[in-house]
Order: sequence, then C-alpha cells, then structure tokens
Amino acid sequence: MLHTCSLAVDLRIPSSRSLKAKRAVVKRLVEGARSRFAVASAEVGHQDQWQRAELGFAAVSGSPGQVTEILDSVERFIWSDPEIDVVSLERTWSETGA
Repeated sequence: MLHTCSLAVDLRIPSSRSLKAKRAVVKRLVEGARSRFAVASAEVGHQDQWQRAELGFAAVSGSPGQVTEILDSVERFIWSDPEIDVVSLERTWSETGA
C-alpha cells in the first residue's frame, strides 16, 4: 500500500516589504524542506501578496508512520523560522494500492 500525505501551510511574513523579500523567505523554506526531508514542496498560493504565502509539501511511503514522521519534521522546521507566523496547517491523506 502506498501512503501519501500533503501538508498545506498558510503563512504571514510580517517583516516582508516587497515580493523580493517574501520570495527569499519562501525559497529558504521550500528548498530547506526539500533538501532536509526529501519532500516535494512549492509555493501554491498568495504569490502576489507581500506578507502572505501558502506552501505545499508532500511525502510518500509504504508506511503511514514514516509519512507522519517526515511531515512532523517539516512542521517543526516551519515553526522554527523566526520570520514567519503560521496562520494554519492542514494535512490531507491518500492511500492507494492493493
């Protein structure tokens, strides 16, 4: 069985004064999660707002426990960033296979 979970993270970036400043924060989070936790990640919403961002992360494994561990680590990584405020987090699970 294949277990897949996506994590949607809605963020505020209060110190951002331009799209360029916002994108530097977003890039650090997206690329950091990719390299540290081997997840798929992207900015998926609020692209044209200076102080808002929605990020998406996805993990796949044969074990739901491993997917949970990976996304828990991603959440801790996001929460640890002092430049952002987390507005909301949402996980969506999908299971396929026989």
